[in-house]
Amino acid sequence: MKGIKAVFKKQLKDIMKNPAVLIQFIIYPFITFAMDSIITTDFNFEGVPEDILEIILDNMPNMPNMVTMQAAIFAGMGLMTAISGIISEDIEKKSLRFLAKAGVKPMSYLIGVSGVIFIVSFFTSSAFGLIGGFSGVDFWIFTAAMMSVVAGSTVLGATFGILMGNQQAASALIFPIAIFLGFGPMMAQFNENIAGVLAFIYTQQINTVADYLTLGSGEVPLWHAFGIIWANVFVLGLIFILVFRLKWTNK
Repeated sequence: MKGIKAVFKKQLKDIMKNPAVLIQFIIYPFITFAMDSIITTDFNFEGVPEDILEIILDNMPNMPNMVTMQAAIFAGMGLMTAISGIISEDIEKKSLRFLAKAGVKPMSYLIGVSGVIFIVSFFTSSAFGLIGGFSGVDFWIFTAAMMSVVAGSTVLGATFGILMGNQQAASALIFPIAIFLGFGPMMAQFNENIAGVLAFIYTQQINTVADYLTLGSGEVPLWHAFGIIWANVFVLGLIFILVFRLKWTNK
């Protein structure tokens, strides 16, 4: 437990001193808020003919959701890149050797690092919920969905960090996967075929949950969306354990 606390405090200080990592938790809600403010301020129906206005209003529920777009990019790309970079950098710079000499076990290190990422991500996820206009129970359901997705990306990012053990190699390998997980849900909002392909991908469930909460109902129930997310987390967890056993013991 002492090892976990020590790593947690160390990593929290490192994140606060590292703009490249810290910006990942700030930039996406900021972009969402800015674009949402622009749309809300500039979307003026004054002077629009009634027949055209009726068409616009009828199709507004089908318009892309800026909040879920950026939330998926954060959870699927920014977050995963951040944690893989943190772990691979520590391995590359031999920081783990000093921690090992201090009595910190590998699993304690991983829990400490992941704990920091998870807690900081909670504030980012909550910001998305507030910008999205969710309140009461809906806010906590959306935040729970975001944190579930965060868990999946944290495990996946840690897996790549351990697997490569080199920051450049980890970034190169993780980039196409991060693009798929982050931008896939955004493209799914424009194309039903893409949405069908991503139906069982955990980041896509952010769209599913948000649609359900916004419309009050949906084709996919909430329990199904959360089930898909945690099924993904379970599979990614098994992969993480395998990589951990094969690679970390040799670090």
